[in-house]
Amino acid sequence: MDNIQQQLQKTGDFLSLTRQHEWSLAETFSFTVTHSPSQTKSKVTVLDTGLITFEPVERATTKDIILSSGVHGNETAPIEICATLVQQLILGELELAERVLFIFGNPAAMNIAERFVEENMNRLFSGGHSIDQGAGTGLINKERHRALLLENTVRDFYLAGTEFSTLRQRYHYDLHTAIRGAKYDKFAVYPHTHGKARKTEQLQFLKACGVNTILLSNSPTTTFSYYSAHQFDADAFTVELGKVKPFGENDMNQFSQVQSTLEKFISGKPLNYSAYDENDFNIFVISQIINRTAENFRLNFSDNVENFTDFPVDYVLAYDGENEIKVKQHGEAIIFPNAQVSVGQRALLTVVPTSLT
Repeated sequence: MDNIQQQLQKTGDFLSLTRQHEWSLAETFSFTVTHSPSQTKSKVTVLDTGLITFEPVERATTKDIILSSGVHGNETAPIEICATLVQQLILGELELAERVLFIFGNPAAMNIAERFVEENMNRLFSGGHSIDQGAGTGLINKERHRALLLENTVRDFYLAGTEFSTLRQRYHYDLHTAIRGAKYDKFAVYPHTHGKARKTEQLQFLKACGVNTILLSNSPTTTFSYYSAHQFDADAFTVELGKVKPFGENDMNQFSQVQSTLEKFISGKPLNYSAYDENDFNIFVISQIINRTAENFRLNFSDNVENFTDFPVDYVLAYDGENEIKVKQHGEAIIFPNAQVSVGQRALLTVVPTSLT
């Protein structure tokens, strides 16, 4: 383990370490980093494979920030963004002002360049790892065990922050890429808030990241971001950044706003938001949640149709066995279509334009 720690401190390459140990590390370890140019220090703790925290030493903090990526292993751009941030922090090249937990969700899926190994991990939170979702009941595969570990890690991270102050702000940005292209190539899902007001300042933060299309979810889900929002009152989002591509094939210039905004956020630098203007955003609300219930499920549009494409009222979007799934409202558009999901899982969402107020 000493060799692993020494190599990590030398290179800052936590992603490679994670992929070499795709399911677990033998033990945790910590070390101290000095950041330039301030010479402030932070404690770095490797909790397990893909799980690493950074905490300022002798510096008051008010925020507990989680940046997760790789919950789907083939969604590489966010993984590369977070790997760069982790490396900058380990090497002391980036200042640290707040407590931050980085999560690389599914290293085994990364190593086979697939969305998942056995089961879609982003359907396994809020206890989804231990209930029947068509694949069986209980912790029956490693991805379910991993989802439980991620839940516990999030819980422990947020609760540990209260040792410093109970008046803390919690954030969780779960970074993804979409399977297919989109009319709006960067967008975010705002989880169900159970009646709490949506926060315009969070939309301003996302806009600073280059994300100005927002999807409002109005029902509980088993996604990672909903878990943090519902269980810990975190400002949490599922953030989609472009389209799935293999490692090394992403044009990282397309994510410069995301990278720079996240750097400023964790280093305590001002973000200088513009005043909130709803006209700056494309805001949608989920209209239909379409689950696959039959083996002979198929979508009634081609694979190159982009997310946010709308169809006329009564157009048949999908055939689920003998059932026809039709467009119900003017302007209703598709999002996240995937006919290959397991029976019982979501195969398609539709959305319609709305406003935040």
